[in-house]
Amino acid sequence: MTHAQESPSHRSAKTVVWHIVAIGISGVAIYVVLPTLTETISAWPRLSTLSPGWLAGAFVAEILSFACTFALQRIVLRTKEWFAVVTAGLAGNAVTNLLPGGDAAGASLQFEMLATAGIDPDAAAGGLTASSLLNIGGLLALPIFTLPVVLGGSAVRPGLVHTALVGLVAFVLYVILGILLLATDKPLAFIGRIIERVWNRIAGRRKKLTGLEARLLDQRNAIRTALGKKWRQAVLLVGGRLGFDYLCLLCVLRAVGSSARPSLVLLAYATANVLALIPITPGGLGIVEASLSGMLVLAGVRPQSAIVATLGYRLANYWLPLPAGAIAFFAFRRRFGAISFAGHKPTSEHPGQ
Repeated sequence: MTHAQESPSHRSAKTVVWHIVAIGISGVAIYVVLPTLTETISAWPRLSTLSPGWLAGAFVAEILSFACTFALQRIVLRTKEWFAVVTAGLAGNAVTNLLPGGDAAGASLQFEMLATAGIDPDAAAGGLTASSLLNIGGLLALPIFTLPVVLGGSAVRPGLVHTALVGLVAFVLYVILGILLLATDKPLAFIGRIIERVWNRIAGRRKKLTGLEARLLDQRNAIRTALGKKWRQAVLLVGGRLGFDYLCLLCVLRAVGSSARPSLVLLAYATANVLALIPITPGGLGIVEASLSGMLVLAGVRPQSAIVATLGYRLANYWLPLPAGAIAFFAFRRRFGAISFAGHKPTSEHPGQ
């Protein structure tokens, strides 16, 4: 029996198997970091001892970080709409952070909500991809700002030095790849053909994906034109998104009474968030807690303070946006009605944050 002749029940069985595999991988990863995750969560009572002013500042900084994300998405989506972009972004972010391997599900929900709100599907697909790639590029660039301290002869733990150097190499490679994709057609066309071939082989796809290569090139050209006019705003918003999120962490550290060097905290922040991009657990749950608390200790934060600071940061960055996403979803449905899942082909990038 060929793939085209597979029965619906056979395709459904394959889909279930893939879901079980994703859940299994997430379960193993969470089990590995469970001691750190448990220790972090058990520090909840200590949040009441933190400085209320600094803690409030952390929450405000995180709200501004999300605002920069949605403002950037408005640019790359080429829309003036705020309500649809914000509600779709929050809902997609919540799904991504709840489900094992939830990046695709979160992106799909965000994509379909934008399409339901009247935003062109191709523009949504290209825009969300561009937004994600810009944010990843900004994240990889952060270690560059720590190099003067890391390489300047100051007393820095070897682990942080190695992290900074690896981050620098990763950023250089990312820039080279970005230039190739923006300036030439062949690499992007090749990627489009591969994605189309893989997508059509996944079980459960009733409608074949065709013409992705041409659409990717068209969207690349459109995004390049849009960013060409507003590239300064896009760069500032990427910097604002990361800067306010980093400021959230700094505020939480001040709330626990830590005065660690900001440049080393920046390196710890960048490392933890790069690891969170790897879709092993939902929203990097457990992975971020383990890596961030460990890196903060290397940056000079006391172990117990590092755990509480990590918990406070994740409260603002991960836990509170979850109910916000549910509220946004129902607010969207109240305005636009039921979401029509019309079989559009979303990207698989991280939605929302």
